[in-house]
Amino acid sequence: MKTTTFWDTLPRPLVGLAPMDGVGDHAFRHIQKKYGAPQLIYTEFTAADRLAVGDQALLKDFFYDESQRPILAQVFGHIPDLFRRMAVMLCQLGFDGIDINMGCPAPNIAQRGAGAGLIRTPQLAQAIVRAAQAGVRQWQAGATVRDDPDVPLHLVTQVETFQAQLPARYRQPRPVPVSVKTRIGYDEPAVDSWISHLLESEPAAIALHGRTLRQGYSGTADWDAIARAADLARQAGVPLLGNGDARSLEDALQRVADYRLAGALIGRASYGNPFVFCPGGSAAALAADPYRLLRIAVEHAWLHAATLSHNRPQRFLGMRKHLGWYARNLPGASELRRALVQTSSAAQVEMLIAHYLDYRSSWEGAASPQQIQERT
Repeated sequence: MKTTTFWDTLPRPLVGLAPMDGVGDHAFRHIQKKYGAPQLIYTEFTAADRLAVGDQALLKDFFYDESQRPILAQVFGHIPDLFRRMAVMLCQLGFDGIDINMGCPAPNIAQRGAGAGLIRTPQLAQAIVRAAQAGVRQWQAGATVRDDPDVPLHLVTQVETFQAQLPARYRQPRPVPVSVKTRIGYDEPAVDSWISHLLESEPAAIALHGRTLRQGYSGTADWDAIARAADLARQAGVPLLGNGDARSLEDALQRVADYRLAGALIGRASYGNPFVFCPGGSAAALAADPYRLLRIAVEHAWLHAATLSHNRPQRFLGMRKHLGWYARNLPGASELRRALVQTSSAAQVEMLIAHYLDYRSSWEGAASPQQIQERT
């Protein structure tokens, strides 16, 4: 009998936030969920071998808060047993699911046989999924990271401390599904062979980017190939989510309907715009306050400083790209962006945006819309 997981209870069609390395950190995910409410969220992908070396910063990449549920921890690598061990830890950390990245096209990852490189080794890909599933079963039977003799004590302590703060239901043995995020092929689309092989390992779900590894993020996503994969997955009773080029909630839902999918993921269209997940998008959300995204940018900056950069200027650099995305399609946006991407603290961000809003308020109060347009 199939075990029921959150994948079975999420309403269809579902629209989620795609996993994005270098973008989808805790602060970004929190803001997206708070203002856009995507139905599904993934962490950035993290190397499975970081557990083997006892990376002290490992848990920072898996930090999340309860608002982000359901949330999947995404992992990449090419050694099956590391996925088994990592799965035990991720279950103990309370994640709703574990997702295996088989889609990253970065040469330094794919050429080592991880990420999208696994498309060329389907039997290894199957072994990795099954190893992660085995780790989940071990955790359900009572195993923890403390039972793994190769996990250093500092990581054991960090995991147990985080687990102790979880709601009771997430501290207990429960089903934790293992899913896969991948692409339609390596050099060319190969969904018939590749997706069929993946389905043999019985993943809980598949998210499919409609580009090959060779394409990277260029060109146009092939939704016909996604539809073919969805047909195969449907026959196996596995939900399949499409990913690639969806620009709005309405666009994503239309693609789901047109290609008969369980759902879709939105990625780059969410940059600086959590309202992409809302009906009507940013146009509807900003109708009453065209500067609302700038106010959200300040909130995002403070959350980043508190949880990721820990108020250290050199660690605030990762926030700058987000600030540039928030400051688009506004009067004087170019000048504002130039200033924001040089900030090194949330306080500086708040001050710059406050000055900008004060300036816009005084300017707009003294000029007609036509005059404002002429000036900008």
